[in-house]
Amino acid sequence: MIHSIIERVDRETPTTVSLLFPWDRDVLPGQFIMVWIPGFGEIPISLSYTGKIKGITVKRFGPTSTALTELKAGEKIFFRGPYGNTFRKTGGETLIVGGGSGMAGLLPLITSGSHGVVSARTRTELLFADRFSPERLTAVTDDGSEGIKGFAVEGLKHLDLDEFSMMYVCGPELMLKSVLDYISDKKIDADFSLERQMKCGIGVCDSCSMDGLQLCTQGPVFPKARLLNSREFGREKLSLSGKREKL
Repeated sequence: MIHSIIERVDRETPTTVSLLFPWDRDVLPGQFIMVWIPGFGEIPISLSYTGKIKGITVKRFGPTSTALTELKAGEKIFFRGPYGNTFRKTGGETLIVGGGSGMAGLLPLITSGSHGVVSARTRTELLFADRFSPERLTAVTDDGSEGIKGFAVEGLKHLDLDEFSMMYVCGPELMLKSVLDYISDKKIDADFSLERQMKCGIGVCDSCSMDGLQLCTQGPVFPKARLLNSREFGREKLSLSGKREKL
């Protein structure tokens, strides 16, 4: 188990914070760490900052993530990793599509040549929308309080996807499935970062399996072509007890 001292805590939205800490290790966009909170448990979180100073962006959800959002500068953060694969590199214009806290793992990919489709339930929960120039941002909210009303895929319908060389997507799996279905017959290529239950992070427990693949070791990033042939993506997952259930 590795530990570091939190140098800074940034409040990103009313429910989301970024914890920044020094860690002398190379980490690639898309990779994640298993973060442990004594007395609560361990959860997988993608790195939102991958430079000299590393960082994770955490949304208050369950007991462990809530405890993380309450940490302060000067306190210790415990973790292991990094684990998982990374996004494919490409030249040209890129399209970043994030839903809710899924924008966190996409943050390292944002450049001056990126266009963003940032979606959330409501305006105050739009994450890292300010990292895009206004003319390159398409905001989407469930309640219509900012930008287009609806889900992330509605934002794609307002863009000419032929303008982009690559799409990077992260968010809830049903959102990812709707995006995949929309671009299935389009020429744009895409990498999807999946979020599923992970207990070990090293391919032992099988809790994150999909089509016999382990997201923690063979993902969490999968190309469009692989997901188009998936039997389980967007349809089934394993519960905490190991039972397969419908999404």
